[in-house]
Amino acid sequence: MSTSKTVTPAGTPNIPVRRMDFEFDDAIPLYWFDNNPFLTMLLTGLSCTFPEGERMFMRAVRHYQDRISDPDLQKEVRAFIGQEAHHGKEHETFNALMARKGLPIDQITAFVHDGIAQEEKMFSKERMLAKTCALEHFTAMFAETILEHPEFLDAVDERLRPLWLWHAVEESEHKAVAFDVYQQQVGSYWTRTSEMAMTTVMFSFFTGLHTVQLLRHQGELGNLRSIAQGIGKLAGPKGFFRGMLPRYLAYYRPDFHPNQVDSRALRDKGLRMLKGYLGDKLSLAA
Repeated sequence: MSTSKTVTPAGTPNIPVRRMDFEFDDAIPLYWFDNNPFLTMLLTGLSCTFPEGERMFMRAVRHYQDRISDPDLQKEVRAFIGQEAHHGKEHETFNALMARKGLPIDQITAFVHDGIAQEEKMFSKERMLAKTCALEHFTAMFAETILEHPEFLDAVDERLRPLWLWHAVEESEHKAVAFDVYQQQVGSYWTRTSEMAMTTVMFSFFTGLHTVQLLRHQGELGNLRSIAQGIGKLAGPKGFFRGMLPRYLAYYRPDFHPNQVDSRALRDKGLRMLKGYLGDKLSLAA
């Protein structure tokens, strides 16, 4: 009998819950991504959304947890919740580092908290789960692009690379869990795809807004050279977003499933790289 679905003390073999307990040196420079204000503030702004965003994902999935009849999916939901809880914790540690450098992190995280609370009042549980699926698709796309092209992280301060690499691996590991819960408990194609369209607009807008807020605070909003270089690294001919559109559009297919992209080899590659950074700490974290 296969043991691929057996549960471990922390998660499942395919979705292990790793306790990383990162500590970040205050000597890490403010512009830790290629000494580029735009790229640094873009990722810092995203990190500001992660703790409360991850908690929203957990609430959206947990609402349906007791209704799930499939014992394997039940285990995967618990593992998903465990991983997301640790993502929030580790990004809070990173956000605290950036706050110590004088950035208005608390202002942005409070805005995110209040915005999500408002959404949860306005929208149904079904739509909040669909929103979770949409955002999980975004994070899986971004994560697996990092794993496929880890050279993107070469310009990141080496003390921060493990955070982003670990997060990428785990987003890939649990990319199908919220979707499977949605398909079993809700299943509406219209809600799923209409929410993806709405989430795409809102995600793009607020990511841009938080980046602008941070750049303005640092007096870097007029640094067109930094912005142009950053956009080139993201959207240029060999940029981060290259080839991503077909995968994004695949979400709108009626027969879409996250595991149609088999990313096991990429995750193995990412874990080998992470082992190179962390050594035995990675084994002890699982």
